[in-house]
Amino acid sequence: MLNPNPRKFKKVNKKLIRSTYENKSNNLKFGTHGIQALAKGFLTVQQIEAVRRTITSKLKRKVKVWIRAYPDYPRTAKPKEVRMGRGKGAIDHWICFVKPGRVLFEVVSKNPTLIEEALIFTLRKLPFLAHVITKKTII
Repeated sequence: MLNPNPRKFKKVNKKLIRSTYENKSNNLKFGTHGIQALAKGFLTVQQIEAVRRTITSKLKRKVKVWIRAYPDYPRTAKPKEVRMGRGKGAIDHWICFVKPGRVLFEVVSKNPTLIEEALIFTLRKLPFLAHVITKKTII
């Protein structure tokens, strides 16, 4: 499981996801195929791990997978049946905010048709719309 580095302040204020397009990480940098988000949302550590496991199991561990979505934002929650007040709850889980256009995973292998089938299969593990992108090979 992914756990972020220790930080100065553990609990942070909630932030909004603006529906603007991702400008920084919207291209493939490491692999030949990838999964790109089409809608805004957030990914939990468990969802990232589920996608990574399905990719490696479908492709029988003959691929290199890069995870470009890193959970670095803490979400807090109070226990059930606790009265109002008494401060903010403890950290419950970590999430990664996703804007439209962000590349979440990258894969490289020698069999492109098998990669596309596996990536299309893993799209159902994500909580928002996404699609498979490929790098155009320049000859």
